[in-house]
Amino acid sequence: MTNRLNFPPPTDEDLRELTAFRRELHRHPELSGEERETARRVCDMLAPTGPDTILTDVGGHGVAAIFDSGVPGPTVLFRSELDALPIEELGEVDHRSTVTGKAHLCGHDGHSTILLGLARILSRARPARGRVVLMFQPAEENGAGAVAVVADPRYPLIKPDWAFSLHNAPEVEFGFAKLGAGPANCASRGIRIRLVGSTAHASRPADGRSPMAALSELMPALQACGSGGPLAPGFTMVTVTHASMGAESFGVAPGEAKIMATLRSVYDEDMEGLVARVEGLAGEAAARHGLALEFGYDDVFAASINDAEATAVLAQGMERAGVGRQEQPVPSVGSEDFGQFGLSGAKAAMLFLGAGPDWPRVHTPHYDFRDELIPMGIRIFSQTLAVCLEDH
Repeated sequence: MTNRLNFPPPTDEDLRELTAFRRELHRHPELSGEERETARRVCDMLAPTGPDTILTDVGGHGVAAIFDSGVPGPTVLFRSELDALPIEELGEVDHRSTVTGKAHLCGHDGHSTILLGLARILSRARPARGRVVLMFQPAEENGAGAVAVVADPRYPLIKPDWAFSLHNAPEVEFGFAKLGAGPANCASRGIRIRLVGSTAHASRPADGRSPMAALSELMPALQACGSGGPLAPGFTMVTVTHASMGAESFGVAPGEAKIMATLRSVYDEDMEGLVARVEGLAGEAAARHGLALEFGYDDVFAASINDAEATAVLAQGMERAGVGRQEQPVPSVGSEDFGQFGLSGAKAAMLFLGAGPDWPRVHTPHYDFRDELIPMGIRIFSQTLAVCLEDH
């Protein structure tokens, strides 16, 4: 027989204090790899909840709070993100960013506040068995954070059996969350292609080797080499995001060019084939025009795949929390580094919690996290934890 657990909800005072904290985080955004003060603020809020252990500087500026029952059982990890975006906030909220060119326009301030709310619940109703890890992860926006956390020498101390996460989703109706087993977020990576020839006087361009023709050929060719079509096995996509050539001068024919593009696929194995095609196109263009060629990669995200069993547990948590479920039949085209926890061996799943279709979209200048999602997220996570810890 199942011994059904029930964690208490946050109090009204909790929600007032958590909302104020979320807005304070919003005022002080820090970019990927710079989250030192954000981590300090999180630690200050965690301390009164009495975790058994708080690990700092995990995978950079990450913070891991461990609530350990001392009784054998599963390790259940809940993850949020600490970093903000290099975008100027244009909204008029009282708590708008105080840092020029940086803002919490993805909702990571809200996600971390939800985990702090869960910490308050655990301070009053500690797990009867197993361990709970609250992982405040750095550097999600550039894909480096989860990789660094899993590679941290202390990761074995928190390595989870179960891992869960959420992301706010303005495109989903408020009061509902989107969840499905299988691919949740596409794999992606940024490629930098450098074409190197030699400069010449603008009056004698034939004396040099200009990358102009190769650049003009490559831009449409790169975008065309993605398969497009439905978000299913075999889907690939290439988006040229930047191109530049030579110096800003009327007297010098260019000798160098740069192209940046983002590559996407549903599955990691399809990404490997796409990378080979892109590198092949660039190599052929460089050879045709007598140019040297260099590649670089940034913002590398593995595909995020929801484990079927973890998805079922998360769905039970949503149901107990009174949050409606919308099926996620295809993954988000955007990327998310949470998949690294699944690759490290955890049964992992994440959901997309609806802020409502009238809410500004993430990564837009007028976005702000919807504070009404804080109690909803806390309930989902606490009830999901209950499902994991119940003695079936």
